[in-house]
Amino acid sequence: MWTLLAVGSSFLLGLYDAAKKQALKKNGVIVVLLVATALSTLFVSPFLRLGPWEDHLRLAFKALLVTASWISGMVGLKLLPLTTVSMLKGSRPLFVVLFSIVLYGEVLSWMQWAGVLIVLAALYMLGRTSRGDAPAEVRKSGFIWMGISILTGVASALYDKHIMHGMEPLFVQSWTNLYITILLGLALLVWRPRAATAHQGTPFQAERHDEIVFQWDWWLVVVAVLITGADALYFFALKQPDALLSVVSVIRRAAVIITFLCGAVFFKEGNLKAKGLNLAVMAAGVVLLLLG
Repeated sequence: MWTLLAVGSSFLLGLYDAAKKQALKKNGVIVVLLVATALSTLFVSPFLRLGPWEDHLRLAFKALLVTASWISGMVGLKLLPLTTVSMLKGSRPLFVVLFSIVLYGEVLSWMQWAGVLIVLAALYMLGRTSRGDAPAEVRKSGFIWMGISILTGVASALYDKHIMHGMEPLFVQSWTNLYITILLGLALLVWRPRAATAHQGTPFQAERHDEIVFQWDWWLVVVAVLITGADALYFFALKQPDALLSVVSVIRRAAVIITFLCGAVFFKEGNLKAKGLNLAVMAAGVVLLLLG
């Protein structure tokens, strides 16, 4: 049952990444995240209830990890093509598996180790095939931001297994969303005066001002609906007694296939043949991880 929940979450997550890219055409990174998360919080608000203050501290820390991962990931998404970002995000299960071995004592079979090595090879190939996607400086910044996003995202996934033992899925989702909304609101308050001051400066600084300008876009609602559904299925999957974090994470990151296809069909991104080969190699590694 938990594997089916993870597959459903993966499908919605792939569509979510594509919808975020579309939403960024009218609004800045923080605005998209804030509005979409606030709407998601509204959707699950009926499940908000009081609980032990220790649980709220744990969820506030999780919200901090998620917020850092989202903001850095959205910046990377704006700097890099969707197909490249989807491949980078597809590496997260690799790190979840490795840290699960260290922190939770999970043991990998030879087939799973082969999958890990194949995914690493796919990442190396991605670095070579993505060289023509953007100017060198922009590409470098994009990869740095995506690296931060991946590390904090992996930390959040590992932390999920720890906190789900004593909490209900919808309790975790509703309060985490509320805390993320608060953190994003604070981030916008910090960003606003700096961006407003830069508005009269260089074109790059003026672009910073555009980050805080809000334009209504129905894609924000689509983003909120997709992430609400993806997260709900994910938390319910992890709550199952026999669920394995490493396997759930690998299945969820198979969303890279949906995201890649959306980038190719709807955004008409280039260099698809080489990236498609990378995707096939990474998919082979993921299959080995699942079979193992």
